[in-house]
Amino acid sequence: MSRNALLVIDVQNDFCPGGALAVDDGDAVVPVINGLVGQYEHVILTQDWHPAGHSSFASSHPGRAPFEDIEMPYGPQRLWPDHCVQGTTGAAFHPDLEWTKAELVIRKGFRTDIDSYSAFFENDHETPTGLTGYLRERGITDLTLVGLATDFCVAFSALDAVKQGFKAEVLLEGCRGIDIAGSMDDMLGRMRDTGVVLK
Repeated sequence: MSRNALLVIDVQNDFCPGGALAVDDGDAVVPVINGLVGQYEHVILTQDWHPAGHSSFASSHPGRAPFEDIEMPYGPQRLWPDHCVQGTTGAAFHPDLEWTKAELVIRKGFRTDIDSYSAFFENDHETPTGLTGYLRERGITDLTLVGLATDFCVAFSALDAVKQGFKAEVLLEGCRGIDIAGSMDDMLGRMRDTGVVLK
């Protein structure tokens, strides 16, 4: 049995060109990921899945604008445009993504009062998604991460994977970043320093 899994992060319409929080060239990851899916016995996806009026939306904070930072009870939080609202087209996976092989879809960010970048934990770094237990029960030890965005949900997922005792590599060809105020260089450095393999 394979001990490797492909972890596909948030390849959703709102993060692709034309979406509410579009990542430049975000849809370019789709053919790369589709080419990888057949090489892995285990494929797991994450899906940003916010209720309307989520606390990470700038629209929920009068006088605040997207990409500002605020303090939340669990720490600093960047504010975003409304995106990936549950049940909307924006929250759906990119229509060309071949994801039917996925054995698990982890939905995150569905609690109104807390955001979730990582596939493993909410942004309080304490509330688990259940992914760690799932991987351990399946005997999976090694993860290859791809998706959107490199410097946020991919990076935080990779960092948490290592903290949880998994081997993690990020295939950069299958990722695209937002790069706000140097966030790409910062998060690539943090991943390298933590033992994430960047390929």
